[in-house]
Amino acid sequence: MIFTETPLAGAWIIQPEPKHDERGFFARTFCKQAFRERGLCTDFAQCSVSHNNQKALLRGMHWQVAPHGEIKLVRCTHGAIFDVIVDVRGDSPTFGQWIAQELNDENHTMLYIPEGFAHGFMTLTEAAEVFYQISTYHHAKSARCFAHDDPDVGIRWPLPVGLINDRDKNAPTLAEACA
Repeated sequence: MIFTETPLAGAWIIQPEPKHDERGFFARTFCKQAFRERGLCTDFAQCSVSHNNQKALLRGMHWQVAPHGEIKLVRCTHGAIFDVIVDVRGDSPTFGQWIAQELNDENHTMLYIPEGFAHGFMTLTEAAEVFYQISTYHHAKSARCFAHDDPDVGIRWPLPVGLINDRDKNAPTLAEACA
């Protein structure tokens, strides 16, 4: 696997190194030793999948606050998404900054999202399936979200937003969500 640090401390882009032959390829998507060597989470409590049935569908921006903060390893197993993370750590010099990465079923790239980051994505294909490895269990009272179009954050989504649920559509700004 190829690990690339991002400008946001603790977040990584991870690319498998496929071994190809006449049958296709084989690649590792997780290695406890490789993750441990970089100080990354090696203990995931649950795995989840998100199936999305429309292009330009938007989910986000979501996170859980301490003591139920989540670390996520995310990849797109079918289709393509524009995956976004935002630093929501109040004491971080990169608070409110974001990065995006296209994850798709051809590049097999993964995004390692540390605790203290909001996560969201927009589908780039008519169908997209997203696989999550998550370090802790969902805790509804610790769940937070902020508006995908918060002008102070300035996420540049690649398409006009299509389908979005009411919770995400009516989410507060990041400043309000963190107050």
